[in-house]
Amino acid sequence: MPIAEPYLMSMADGQGDAAEATLDMASLLLSAYELGDWINQSAEVAEYTYWKTAVSQNEEAALRQREFGKAKELFAECQRFGRFHPDYHEAKDKMKAAEKLLDEVECVKRFKLAEQAVDEMLHEVAVMIAESVSDTIKVPSNEKGSGSGCGGGGSCSCGSGGCG
Repeated sequence: MPIAEPYLMSMADGQGDAAEATLDMASLLLSAYELGDWINQSAEVAEYTYWKTAVSQNEEAALRQREFGKAKELFAECQRFGRFHPDYHEAKDKMKAAEKLLDEVECVKRFKLAEQAVDEMLHEVAVMIAESVSDTIKVPSNEKGSGSGCGGGGSCSCGSGGCG
């Protein structure tokens, strides 16, 4: 039985009272916690946790994270004034170079791959849950840089200046 089905069954006929809805919601929450436990016990999450710990204990990664943080802060300061700031392009290049150096650390590479695997698994679960409710429910795309969101020509209130 799909996770949402007990709750929806009692409410769909219009005869479910508040006590039934509360009971069914409790069942739904219990199922959600069980799903969370299964996900937390997965190989993907174990891999993610391992590499997260490895990154936090790696001195080279810590040094490069600090360097990246400083470069990112400098770029953010320049970005306040946009690309017309005299140091904008230099700060952007320094930030990208620092990020590249950080990404070259082996444990950081592995962590990012593990993080992506967990993200993909969570997206697949979200799709399955949505489809168990209805085939017409939309689940946001899991693709990065798909032309939506900030900088994609849409309108949002992020303040990045890249939105329409």
